[in-house]
Amino acid sequence: MLEGMYKTDLNIIEAESGTVLHALKKTDPGFQEFGEVYFSIVVKDAVKAWKMHQRMTLNLIVPVGSVLFCFIDVRDKSSTLNETCKIILSQEPYFRLTVPPGVWFGFKGVSDGLNLICN
Repeated sequence: MLEGMYKTDLNIIEAESGTVLHALKKTDPGFQEFGEVYFSIVVKDAVKAWKMHQRMTLNLIVPVGSVLFCFIDVRDKSSTLNETCKIILSQEPYFRLTVPPGVWFGFKGVSDGLNLICN
């Protein structure tokens, strides 16, 4: 992974009335401050790219489907400058990917049906 990126394993709690998928709480690593939460849907084989946040830390979770993310580090002072990273987010394994500001990224839907990204 690129400098400043990290994975945080998340819990899935099975219940008869429906499954609960943990996302983020203020005591978790990667929580900076609350800015916004949004969801993005990407259909299979559709690509949404390129995006880069200059000040916002991303906390990416894919609770439904599978999404391939591609990253490139363009931060001048980073030890991974110009390096790339590819990673698939899904429920198996279920984790949150924290991405620092200044990293370009794009993503592609991998699964048939709904591929849902929470950021």
